[in-house]
Parts: sequence; C-alpha cells; structure tokens
Amino acid sequence: MNGTFPEKVVHGGKIKQIREDTGRSVIDFSANLNPFVPPVAPDFSLDLLGNYPDDRYMSLKETISARFNRPVDEIAVGNGSIELIRVFCLATLSPGKRVRIVNPTFGEYELSARLAGALPASPGERAQVRFICNPNNPTGALLPRKDILDMADWCSSGHLFVDEAFIELSDPAQSVADVHDPALFVLRSLTKCFSVPGIRFGYAFGDSDLIRKVETIRPPWSVNTFAEQYALAAFRTFDGLEASRRKIAREREWLVRELSRFSLTIPPSAANFILLTFPFDVGPLCTRLLEGGVLVRDCHSFGLPDSIRIAIRTRDENRMLVEVLERCLR
Repeated sequence: MNGTFPEKVVHGGKIKQIREDTGRSVIDFSANLNPFVPPVAPDFSLDLLGNYPDDRYMSLKETISARFNRPVDEIAVGNGSIELIRVFCLATLSPGKRVRIVNPTFGEYELSARLAGALPASPGERAQVRFICNPNNPTGALLPRKDILDMADWCSSGHLFVDEAFIELSDPAQSVADVHDPALFVLRSLTKCFSVPGIRFGYAFGDSDLIRKVETIRPPWSVNTFAEQYALAAFRTFDGLEASRRKIAREREWLVRELSRFSLTIPPSAANFILLTFPFDVGPLCTRLLEGGVLVRDCHSFGLPDSIRIAIRTRDENRMLVEVLERCLR
C-alpha cells in the first residue's frame, strides 16, 4: 500500500442519513433497487434469535444449490457482497500482487485489493485478479456471456472476479454463475433484486478450494438469523423476478425517451439504472435536485464529474424526476 492507508469508497445509499438530518421527504434515485419486488414471506420469529446460526449455513447453501445447480462446496455466503469482495481479496492476493480493473466501475474492488496489499496493474503488466462488474456500475453496460467466458480463458493462471449484483434485473441468460472453472469467482447479492439493503446478504460461486478459503476467512456467523431467513424465502420466489425485469425494461425505455429531450447523453443501459452525462460539472445540479426532493448518485467518486446515475423507479416517481430535473436545468 506504499505506506499510505487507502480512503473509504464513497457510496450512494445516503437516504436514511439525509431524511434524519433534514426531516424532508426525498425520493431515492441514488440506490439501484428493484421497485417491483415479488412478494416474500420470511419467518422473522423472535424465537430464532435464541440460537447462533449454523455457521456452515447448510440449509441456505442447499437452497442456493437447488436454484443454481451448483454443489454446496462451491457456494460461499456473506454479510453483503462487500464482505465477500474483501474476503476474496484476502484469499487470493498478497502484497506485491497486481489486479486489473477497468474504470469507471464499483470502487470496492480496488479498495479491497489495496487492503490485501495488491495494486492496480499497469498496461501490459500481469494481473493476479481481473475484476468485472456485469452489468457494470455505473454505466449499465452488459457484456454477453461469451465475452466473460473468453476472459476466463485468459485468466487460467489467476482469477476472474465477476460481480453479477444487477444481472437478475437485467438478463440472467448472460450469467456465468453456472460455470465450473477454477479461474472464475462469481458474486451475487439479494440487495438489488429484492430491494433489501438493510438485510446485508451476499453469496458467491467458485472452485471448491477457493470457496473453502473464503469460508475460512469469513468471520463466523456473519450472516445473521434474520438475513438467513429472508434469503431462504427470497430464493423460493426467485421466478417472480422475471416480471420485475419486464417492468424495469418498460420504465427504462420510457425514462430514457423523456430524458433525451434535455442536453445530456445517455449510454445504452441493460440494467435498472442509467447514467446521465451533462456538458458541465454536476455538483450544483445534484444539490438543486436534492432541494427539489430527488436524491441522485453524484458520480464524482467514479471519476465522472459530469455525470449522475439514476435508478429506475415507478412511473409516478420517474415522472417526478423528469419534472424536477427540467426545473433545475432552466
């Protein structure tokens, strides 16, 4: 880490803090959550709190195994996807190793690598791990499955880390979660597709030897009982996400069409969010939008000072966003 301890990564998800600090009603377009969640009925009985979770999470892994057709010894679970990113880096990297990250993308990959002592690779330099977010955050670009598998072929002496946090709200047919390859580690989360950032539950697929290391490094009982119960219920309703994808695609098309009236550019997105790029620094615009009751994701932390990211929400909320943005741009 060259003697300098890295700074924390800036994230969205500030809505609770903003509402508590201001007492105002604000619509959160900064967090990319599913606005059309299928019904989930978890068992949140307080009686469950009287025992430690099974740290093997066997029932949970068997449920995931049945859904994704992967053996339980190729499945890891964790307290949100970020815990699994950190643990993966500790399991695969060490001081002096290099990682390849194509920006703009999720900042936790680089931070977790640096915390493990690794550094970003220079052009032409060999990397121990290559990180891919698919679809990518913040652009929404989705790589086809074939392209990901081609990358895995090039990572035979290292690892390809594929973050599929948004793929269930995009196109699951492009997922590589079913692929058995020692070079491949695939990260998933319930946060986005079931709109439950407060639960903190992530899971991953990989070679059994790597999964064993990940599960050893993961702190004991890091998935709490309520998160486990919610996850068990959510996996039983996974098929309902097909309707979510259809509704999100319809709203995305409508929103892109409405926003195209303004002086901005919108790269094609296959995800439940879109990136808006303006011909100016967006800092003041984000402030004005918040004053108008809309919280967006300022993309300065992605290295995109001229861009904001907005989640796809319901039609009424999307219409409000357009109206507030129009007033702010006058």
